[in-house]
Amino acid sequence: MNVENTQVQMRKGILEFCILHIISRGEVYASDMLEELTSAKIIVVEGTLYPLLTRLRKAGLLEYKWVESTSGPPRKYYKLTDDGKLFLAKLEETWEELMSSTNQIISKNKKESK
Repeated sequence: MNVENTQVQMRKGILEFCILHIISRGEVYASDMLEELTSAKIIVVEGTLYPLLTRLRKAGLLEYKWVESTSGPPRKYYKLTDDGKLFLAKLEETWEELMSSTNQIISKNKKESK
């Protein structure tokens, strides 16, 4: 089994959660999302991000507005809708439960190996 494939799948599983978290802070431009994700070592490319943003928008979790730019074409800035905020809150609950459960299992393994 290839560990890199599993690592990629783990990262993909939390990508949507991380994107929603970034957008929850306020209006954000897609390239800023890419930069933050990359700096956090969640590697994502535009070809992955834009379809995901479109899917989240069609689901009613995001909306966007166009903002004129002095240095090029207009930019699309994303923000969460009220439904998106509720959705993120539920994901945060799930994240906390998963972290707790996972840490319980991992810490038990560490205690037993000592």
